[in-house]
Amino acid sequence: MVRAMQIDDYEQVYALWKTIKDFAIRSIDDSREGVARFLHRNPGISVVAIEDDKVVGAILCGHDGRRGCLYHVCVDPAYRLRGIGKEMVVHCMNALHAEGVNKVSLIAFTRNDIGNAFWKEIGWTKREDLNYYDFTLNTENIISYNQ
Repeated sequence: MVRAMQIDDYEQVYALWKTIKDFAIRSIDDSREGVARFLHRNPGISVVAIEDDKVVGAILCGHDGRRGCLYHVCVDPAYRLRGIGKEMVVHCMNALHAEGVNKVSLIAFTRNDIGNAFWKEIGWTKREDLNYYDFTLNTENIISYNQ
């Protein structure tokens, strides 16, 4: 079952993030408070997948009124290849479309072979015509990568 993410899902979502190899977690943005702020700003469009009474997948989804973005797309490795990821993406896309958003983007690490294969399989286009830039406003927002 896929449904809108609530802040009460945070502990299970965070525990799921911690199980995903090479997953990047930011100390501030991905804290309970950071996720609560994100969900408040983007109500009803982030999702969780529930199976066996637990969170087995999650997507943080938001938009700026013009372009949507998917963040932290993940499915528990034990539940992959069952269509859960695609179902979550479709849920987010429908929610974004209902809000008048016409284009959606995401970032996948180049070393994320499983994720990159997934996006290609479900019809997303890899952009070769742009560069992606970051500027850090808060150096205390530390990134750690799961091993």
